[in-house]
Amino acid sequence: MKILALDTSTQWLSVALFDGQRAIAMREHVGSGASERILPAIGEMLAGDGTSLANLDGIAYGAGPGSFTGVRIACGVAQGLAFGAGKPLFGVSTLEAIAQSAWRTHGWQRIAACLDARMHEVYVAAYERKHNGFTIDREPVVGKPDAIEPMTGEGWHGAGDGFVAYPALAARLGLVDCDGAIIPDAQSIAECAWPQVLAGRGVSADEAQPLYVRHRVALTIAERASGARL
Repeated sequence: MKILALDTSTQWLSVALFDGQRAIAMREHVGSGASERILPAIGEMLAGDGTSLANLDGIAYGAGPGSFTGVRIACGVAQGLAFGAGKPLFGVSTLEAIAQSAWRTHGWQRIAACLDARMHEVYVAAYERKHNGFTIDREPVVGKPDAIEPMTGEGWHGAGDGFVAYPALAARLGLVDCDGAIIPDAQSIAECAWPQVLAGRGVSADEAQPLYVRHRVALTIAERASGARL
């Protein structure tokens, strides 16, 4: 079994092939150019592995939260590929993917994942590693950094660029340590999706949905003029 995974929720484009043990992955800083690079990158990945969409068992994608445009690109491309190839889709929270990367990198078991949400806000969720997977301790939310409630209990670590954008947040949450360099990537998306792949819990292309968390997805003219970003 093997799946394709992709993520464009940040300024990085990430694509991976995963068979449950080994990942072939690439990551490229594309800024706002994800829509131009994603299909060529997928084609290069498949060609390099000598496989095709028809031979895969599904497609996983970073469902969000993250950049509004980036999340839509990942979901839309995944839907198009899945519809054309008749493959199931597996949406994965980008915050869970951050937790997965933090566990794989550091071995942390309790992780508060945080992404810069722009507009002076952050996306935050918390996960605890149990039975070879994560349970959700705190569902994804968006809010001002000084309004995020401290973590309950001990042994929590932080991961994600929200802790770089707001350095005081780690202390506010009561974290033991923090890695602000971790971002969502396709390998972690694939690893998080894998149990669902094995269980056959994918959805069809028309059922796939992005996870915005923030309900407001547009700026006023004045906000755009002032440089505000979603």
